[in-house]
Formats: sequence, C-alpha cells, structure tokens
Amino acid sequence: EKRLISEAEADTARANADAAKAAVVAAKAAVAQASAALKQAEVNLAYTTIVSPIDGVVISRNVDVGQTVAAAFQAPTIFTIAEDLRKMQVHCNVAEADVGRIRAGMKVTFTVDAWPSDTFEGVVHEVRNAPQTIQNVVTYDVVLDVENQELKLKPGMTANVTFVVAERADALLVPNAAIRFKPPGAPEERGSTRRDQRKVWRLEPATPNLTPVTVRVGMTDGNFTEVVEGDLKEGDLVVTEVLNGKANGGNVPRFKPL
Repeated sequence: EKRLISEAEADTARANADAAKAAVVAAKAAVAQASAALKQAEVNLAYTTIVSPIDGVVISRNVDVGQTVAAAFQAPTIFTIAEDLRKMQVHCNVAEADVGRIRAGMKVTFTVDAWPSDTFEGVVHEVRNAPQTIQNVVTYDVVLDVENQELKLKPGMTANVTFVVAERADALLVPNAAIRFKPPGAPEERGSTRRDQRKVWRLEPATPNLTPVTVRVGMTDGNFTEVVEGDLKEGDLVVTEVLNGKANGGNVPRFKPL
C-alpha cells in the first residue's frame, strides 16, 4: 500500500469535506428561509392594497394616506361603506310599556328635521330582545325598513316615528280637547260611566247655546279620538275651550269651536 499523503493531511481533507457538506446543508436551509421570507413579504405587500368587499358609497374615512394601520387584536375600521342608500333602516327606542304592541310588518310613518313637511313611510323589520336603559327607562331597539328612492334620508338623521297600531277608514273624529272640555258652571257627573263613554259639548248654529252629547269613543292617536256611537255627525261644532272676554259686550262667554 502506497502512502501518497500523510495521515495528518488525510484527516484535514476529511474535515474540510465534512465542513463543506455542512455548509451545503446550511446554504439550503438559508435558501428555504429566504424563500419563506419572500412569501411573507409578498403576502404583506398584498395587504397594502385594500379592496372593498361590496359596491357602495363611502360614508366616512377614518385614516389618512401614509398613516400606519396596525391590527393587533382587532381589525381597524378604515372606511364605512353603505351598500345601497336607496334602502335604509331606522333604529328607534321603544319603551317597554309600548313594545308589546309592536309587531314585524307593522306600518310606520316618521319625519326628520331636514324635511319637516315630508312624511316618510316604513315597515317594522324586527323587534330586538336586548334591553337598553336610557334615563332609567327600559327600551327596546325596533328596526324599520325604509325606501329612500329620492335619497332625501341621510345616515345619522334623527327620526320622529309614529307606529300605526290600528287603522279605521271613514271614522268620525273629535279633538281630544273637546273630550276634556267642561263649560264653566257645569255640574259634576255622578254615578259610574263606562270607560269608553265621554261627553262633548256641541255649539248650536247661530246661538250661544251648548248641548251636551254623550258619545262612545274608540281609537285615538293622541290628538283626535274616534266617535263610535252618539248623536254627533260630521260638521257639528264641538267646543274645545273658553276664550277670554265676552261676545258683543254681553254676558255670554265666547267659546272656541272646532
């Protein structure tokens, strides 16, 4: 056997070969690490392009160009987008004493301060079960579906809502003030009366005389009350209050008919 190199040189060559192999393995690991970093950089680059998930109108923008947006625990709100302003919802707080009469599909009307002469219509979408306490009053959120084809309604407007809990066609109405009215000197009523029985005072034509008329009342909207029965017809003058002063300088009080 010929010994071309010494044992020391052979050991050195073996050590260098092993080191080269280890360097190859390390280089491959570095390539894999760089490839993963490249992919992560590509993903982060894709995140810099923010695309809206829907078509719509931008209501508000919460960030400026160049501002850093970080999503540590909760995704930040960048834009608020309305999908279709022609179909909107109104959220209203209904007291617990009234929420029992509200049903899905019920008609509502409402007004907004921006258009005081316009009355808008809607339909109850749902009555939510989560209570809210506002000034020690328990209320429930009622959601209304509203058509906004003319785009008069804007997000955030304040609405005054009236719920149509019942409807009556061709009803005879009297002002609630006429039901509460009692002429000066009228005797107090004695005995029990029905809850739906009221008395109004009719002003006779061309005379200062008042005639009491007992009527049975029905539904009310807070301003007018339906007359179900009674000797009262459309066009009759009913008194709502006594005006100050005397008529023609005499001793006859002046009444305000309606």
